[in-house]
Amino acid sequence: MYKLLSHNDLDGVGCGILAKLAFDKQVNVRYNSIGSLNREVEWFLENDNKDTFLFITDLSVNEDNEKRLDEFYQSGGKVQLLDHHKTALSFNDYEWGHVLVEDNEGKQTSATSLLYEYLVTNQLIKPSSTITEFVELVRQYDTWEWERNDNLKAKRLNTLFFLVSIDEFEENMIERLNKSEEFNFDDFEQKILEMEEKKIERYIRRKRRELVQTEVDGQFAGIVYAESYHSELGNELGKEYPHLDYIVILNIGGKRMGFRTIHDDVDVSEVAGVYGGGGHEKASGSIMNDQAYKRFVTETFRLNPLKEDAKRNRFNLKRSTFGSLYKNRTGDIFLLYQVNDKEWSIEKNNNNMEHTYTSYEEAEKFLKRNYQAWLERDEAFVNYLMDQVKK
Repeated sequence: MYKLLSHNDLDGVGCGILAKLAFDKQVNVRYNSIGSLNREVEWFLENDNKDTFLFITDLSVNEDNEKRLDEFYQSGGKVQLLDHHKTALSFNDYEWGHVLVEDNEGKQTSATSLLYEYLVTNQLIKPSSTITEFVELVRQYDTWEWERNDNLKAKRLNTLFFLVSIDEFEENMIERLNKSEEFNFDDFEQKILEMEEKKIERYIRRKRRELVQTEVDGQFAGIVYAESYHSELGNELGKEYPHLDYIVILNIGGKRMGFRTIHDDVDVSEVAGVYGGGGHEKASGSIMNDQAYKRFVTETFRLNPLKEDAKRNRFNLKRSTFGSLYKNRTGDIFLLYQVNDKEWSIEKNNNNMEHTYTSYEEAEKFLKRNYQAWLERDEAFVNYLMDQVKK
């Protein structure tokens, strides 16, 4: 017999699907949150059949269970931990641990891709093009490689995962991977995915107007309250406000936090680690402990949301040869303009500010971080230019 303890997200459930394809009714699959895994491991060690082969995927155990699992293994027990989070790299010190963040080709891994490789290598599953594509879609979504590759199919797979129950998703995927020659969505799934994408767009538009900005340990964070669509929301808010280092998504009801970034030089797993969490460099999470609640809720509750840049301008455009006009909540007016090929400057209330910048992006980041300014509408820009002509 086999037992698989895995995460309850797409990557974790992808592992469960592979396990059922490989072992059929000989495997017992249990999906866990980060917090519930250790209780499951304790129950297994105290109650389960000692001949059962234990797989742990996409999650890692606490220090006590780490020691107990090693004692179990050393006494003849069978266990294999497979993970791809760098916070779990210490498990490579054990014969039963295999943690790999990137493969030999520099490609980021997922728990599903690591388990698939394990099963194929040990001849426990017969590979197919359909299963291989499914595994790759899961891997690309979980590592956010899908966005770089514009792989909307991977994104839609995750959306479908959240639209149905885990049991239904499992059942449909197993049947598809067993019978289909290629991985595709059926007509009904295509329809509900299109409807869901429109719903997500409306949700994100509303949440854009609720984002507040704060500085945390030298980095700038955007904070928003949300219970749904964390991945999509974090990604879109990051692109909308690139001057922010990362986005914090607070789920008050679930007492959890998600961290997302679009920047290669920011590692949100380190941020999550401060509050007892972890995950990927670009997407991580943690519980909302007292320290986190004070920092992200109490200290930011009275902050005003950021105002969005004007969207439909024809004249007041970013990088315009006439300059780009910004404004903040205290009424200050900023003109960001190019001095020469290598230099950009900012004028505040008709007075040049001291510093210059090597790019438009650098100058705008300064404005948005220090003044929370937004790009004004065309009407204000035209009036500004007319006033300058009169002067």
